[in-house]
Amino acid sequence: MDTMFTTDQLIQQLMADPTKGFIERLSVKLREQNFDLDKLIDITFHNDIQVGFRAAWLLDTTVLAEPERYVNNLEYFVQRMGDVTNASCKRHYTRILMHLTSPDAPKEIKIKLAGIDMEVVVEQCFDWLIDSKVKVAVKVFAADTLFNLCDRYDWIKEELANQIQFMLRDAGPAIQSRGKKLLAAIKS
Repeated sequence: MDTMFTTDQLIQQLMADPTKGFIERLSVKLREQNFDLDKLIDITFHNDIQVGFRAAWLLDTTVLAEPERYVNNLEYFVQRMGDVTNASCKRHYTRILMHLTSPDAPKEIKIKLAGIDMEVVVEQCFDWLIDSKVKVAVKVFAADTLFNLCDRYDWIKEELANQIQFMLRDAGPAIQSRGKKLLAAIKS
């Protein structure tokens, strides 16, 4: 199937029972076809939560494979962050943001993000950090994203330190380890 994917065809692919390597292969096809990333972002909000999850996984794989390629989609991605309710999508959105806001992010990404209002990301990350129903991986990625944004929004540091200390009270080993590292980094 070498024809260009339509949004509906992509949704059909995401509904199919995935085989090993399915997301990676689909990601390569999307990049080869220059599939509109904003349309993929929209599919992450599909009413079938499984399709939404697979679309978010595909988004994660695609964006992180070639972040500079999607620099012009960042504003839309950031805007939609506030709309994410699918628990399985939260992990991929925060993982993408953790990488894109990291000090190691490509220069073009840093420049583009500097011109985008990131308040919705900060708000959403704090909400997910506080929410007891949110999975550990999401909390870790959200905390890392917030830490990456400390220089941009100076008030984050204190609030993040408070939230991490609160989380550490009854956190498992994974959160304990990551939380202590972040607290040390915040204090340094």
